[in-house]
Amino acid sequence: MKTIYNSIKEDILKHSKVSNSVLGNNSGWKRSHFVILSEIIKDELAASEELRDQKKFELGNTISHVTLQRFFENEYDEKTHNDLRFLKTLDKICIFLGFKNLNAYIQHYRESVKVSETHHKNNFTKDIVYQYCSSVFELYKNFPVLKLDLFKDLVFDNSPFLERASNFSRELCEREFELVTKNNRSNYEVFDINILTNEPDKKILEAQEFWNLLFRTGSGEEHFVNQLNTQIYFIRKINDEWKIWDNYNPDAGRLNNKR
Repeated sequence: MKTIYNSIKEDILKHSKVSNSVLGNNSGWKRSHFVILSEIIKDELAASEELRDQKKFELGNTISHVTLQRFFENEYDEKTHNDLRFLKTLDKICIFLGFKNLNAYIQHYRESVKVSETHHKNNFTKDIVYQYCSSVFELYKNFPVLKLDLFKDLVFDNSPFLERASNFSRELCEREFELVTKNNRSNYEVFDINILTNEPDKKILEAQEFWNLLFRTGSGEEHFVNQLNTQIYFIRKINDEWKIWDNYNPDAGRLNNKR
């Protein structure tokens, strides 16, 4: 309930009648500010369709500035804030915020948290792809030194993906490939990442990637990569860690086949 209590405080501050009043320009409220807040809430409750007839009789349509000041300045206390009188105050505040009552506000809050968590999880999964591509580019910039530790936090050690990527990269380093980055000659872009499969311990993502790279070998040969392709990433959760397990890249090993 403490989280709900703090969320209600934040939503009061965001309310248009509050934020667009003198209260919105002050960070440290004093007694006079809570008197103003009390008047704003009273006016809104008087016009509320939710506060009519019997409900108005049960709850009233005012909240004293003293109660509001206690609400904002005191830390949440389970015993005090589960008191019936205070719960009625919260009912009125939630009606002021546009809800039917406190229970409706709590339900809305919990649904919002679920949506937010889902959004976060999806963004986190997509971030793995962005981070991996950034690490690949960094890997190329270090050629002919092979720095596979760049993938440590993104790809599982025993994965088939890491084995293939290591073999491709090791061969290029042995051929003394170096990435030309002067004047932004080499670059890449990742876009349109979509989640195809979203399971508790497995996610499959599709990404559009554009790679524009120029490599130069120790003997002076130049090798160009200029390609737009669709890659499929297979991401797994093992021991509470999300990492890349495998991927499908139609152009994997392309440079290795150029002699």
